[in-house]
Amino acid sequence: MNTKANTKKVKDVLKKTGKSKFSPDLALSFRDSPLYYIDMKLIIGLGNPGDEYTHTRHNLGFMVLGELAQKWGVHFHEQTKLKAQVLVTLFEGETVVLAKPQTFMNLSGNSVQKIKQFYKLSNDDIWIVSDDLDLDFGTIRVRQGGSSGGHNGLKSLIEQLDEDFVRIRVGIKNSSLEKIPTEKFVLQRFSTDEEQKLPDIITHSVNLIETSLVDTIGHTSTTI
Repeated sequence: MNTKANTKKVKDVLKKTGKSKFSPDLALSFRDSPLYYIDMKLIIGLGNPGDEYTHTRHNLGFMVLGELAQKWGVHFHEQTKLKAQVLVTLFEGETVVLAKPQTFMNLSGNSVQKIKQFYKLSNDDIWIVSDDLDLDFGTIRVRQGGSSGGHNGLKSLIEQLDEDFVRIRVGIKNSSLEKIPTEKFVLQRFSTDEEQKLPDIITHSVNLIETSLVDTIGHTSTTI
């Protein structure tokens, strides 16, 4: 990433438009401008739209992106053409798109494919944050490529994009998973004990994303 060149391009866009910050509307307006082609990362948080799903295990990707946006002091905007809530901002000189598909989990790939095409990105520039049933609660694992692991959101993404995007997987597995169906487990709220630990897990996930934007993202696994 050429941080100085990237920052200059963004400043040129802002100067030309008289805007004070890079926004989704500005990105929409300048998609076909030579100034628009900027080094960019697309970070997707997976989840289900609707208040009834807000605090469920399957919405952990939404939670991480929500915390990241709050830390950066930026806000999501509804982009109906992209079937997602989207924001565009700068972090350490790199343009970052954060998006939360609003298609429901099983059709996440439809939204992400639209976003990828709109911003003219490669799979190497796409990071997916999701819950993971195969990882114990509190474990965070990063890797590029691989199967869906039975996750319907990742399955939809693989169908639309292929397998070679980056996954930031946050574990939700606990002992109760053995007693109830998977589809019911992922749509439940976290237990009282998990709720106490969840802020630290989300914070660590956010810090991992920030560190990876500055350095090179690589395969890693950690338990909180």
